[in-house]
Amino acid sequence: MGTGYVLLQHWHLEVAVVLGFFLDLLLGDPEHWFHPVRIIGGLVRELERRLYPKAGPPLAAFWNGLFLWLCCVGAVGTGVFLLTAGLRGIFFPLGFLFEILLSYQLLAARCLRDSAERVAQALGEGGLAAGRKAVSYIVGRDTEALDEAGVIRATVETVAENASDGEVAPLFYLLLFGVTGGWVYKAVNTMDSMLGYKNARYELFGRVAARMDDVFNWIPARIAALLLIAAAAITGQDAREAARIFRRDRYRHASPNSAQTESVMAGALGVRLAGPASYFGERKEKPYIGDAGREIETEDIARANRMLTVASWLSLFFFLALRLFCRAIAAKLTLSLQSAAVLLPLPLLF
Repeated sequence: MGTGYVLLQHWHLEVAVVLGFFLDLLLGDPEHWFHPVRIIGGLVRELERRLYPKAGPPLAAFWNGLFLWLCCVGAVGTGVFLLTAGLRGIFFPLGFLFEILLSYQLLAARCLRDSAERVAQALGEGGLAAGRKAVSYIVGRDTEALDEAGVIRATVETVAENASDGEVAPLFYLLLFGVTGGWVYKAVNTMDSMLGYKNARYELFGRVAARMDDVFNWIPARIAALLLIAAAAITGQDAREAARIFRRDRYRHASPNSAQTESVMAGALGVRLAGPASYFGERKEKPYIGDAGREIETEDIARANRMLTVASWLSLFFFLALRLFCRAIAAKLTLSLQSAAVLLPLPLLF
């Protein structure tokens, strides 16, 4: 067995994530390819069908929602762990290729960038109506009444928020907790998008899904914000203003995480984001993020995409370095414990 093969077995996760990162840059998310998130979505819907209480005390919805969350996380985590470890144990190259595929399908920078570019292209070629239709595929708000600035603003906000959810957070969990950790995160994120609504049906039933998504994204969102500030400096945007607006506006959102990256983007571009929006026909009053230094323009979508791309690369390098550091510390600690065990008197070893 060659040295390269042995090294690959030792560093298989790091190599798989890097190759998955490059696959995402090259391929994105082809529309007709099967994606494992569909399995998670189907599992959530089936569990909801079985567990949503049709009668009983209101708190039954909360406890059943908690049980759904535990079942989904447990099923996804166990399934991915057994598949990856089992395939590597049976035939390492097959398990390694599976890790690459799962790493690739967790990342969404290319898909996000392409979706944002389609909005800009639609506005340029088809006008406001085409822009409204294009942005409706990537945002949850009502788009029928948006003006051109509203369409651009919604697109830039989506790029900013999903820089964390779609790229930085998956890399964080992949490189610190392995492919299993990455897909547990994806399950948590998917449950929030399906159940984490504040309405009569999901106020209690989806509360655990919404709160746990906040918990899982708390650290990655703040790292993503700092990386976007660095990306602003690298891409020629206003990094100092990005940092200022980040400090001032990063909690101007119902979510403790969403405004972390949106505030950086608003400051870097010198525009105002967020504000009132309509969801399912109901107007929601939300605070503005950033200062209206100028009117937002179509070119801001391209600027946001450039920041997203640079932040993606920075996150890959940062989490790789962090993983290598953790591995070095773990190896040193293991060696120290082994040395201490050798020096202990024999009776103390039992």
